[in-house]
Amino acid sequence: MDTPHNCQLCQKQPTSAFHDLSADGLNEISQLKTCVSFKKGQVIIHEGARPQGVYCIHRGKVKLYTLGTEGKEQIIRFITSGDLLGYRSILSDEPISASATALEDTHACYIPKSSFFKVIQDNPKFSLNMLKLSCHELGEAGKMITSLAQKNVKERLAEILLILNSTFGEDEEGYIDINLTREEIANMVGTATESVIRLISELRKEGLIRSKGKRIALENRSSLRQIAAVYE
Repeated sequence: MDTPHNCQLCQKQPTSAFHDLSADGLNEISQLKTCVSFKKGQVIIHEGARPQGVYCIHRGKVKLYTLGTEGKEQIIRFITSGDLLGYRSILSDEPISASATALEDTHACYIPKSSFFKVIQDNPKFSLNMLKLSCHELGEAGKMITSLAQKNVKERLAEILLILNSTFGEDEEGYIDINLTREEIANMVGTATESVIRLISELRKEGLIRSKGKRIALENRSSLRQIAAVYE
């Protein structure tokens, strides 16, 4: 377990769910939380479990996924620096709907359930932010369901690549700043791994992306948006 960080000094605080908290509110969080670390591949929360607290990701990348009847993963979305994990189950008093696994070494701040509710009760703006965040995630989940139902595999793949680029940004060489296996991408798209491998090859030949091992860079976002029927 790491030494607790001061929330007021956290670089992620201005863009996190805690951005509207007063100095007193941030100090309260700092006193109530503990800091924890997870190794790459370590499960942080398990689907179906009853949450006892909320994680605020300080540094790292996490995937949220459910398991099908045959044990196949369906990746729902990703959690990265500044994001909260487990809060919706806490608020709804329901079992956790998806497992979460660290995609790289990850550091997080853990806020116990009782402390989380105390901060909500003491800070109306924070409570409103939680409501907005929950509604936004439900809206994004609805969009994903619509995409899976109405778009073909190539359209879904183009959309997923755009989402990954928007979520994680690019490294110094212009590649999307996350390394996912072709199987993990296929799980997001909702198709077989072989289909994703073939379609990535097609997009590369068309000059829309470039790839190196697991790494993928977007070369023509406007054409990818046209394929995905996603317009800014």
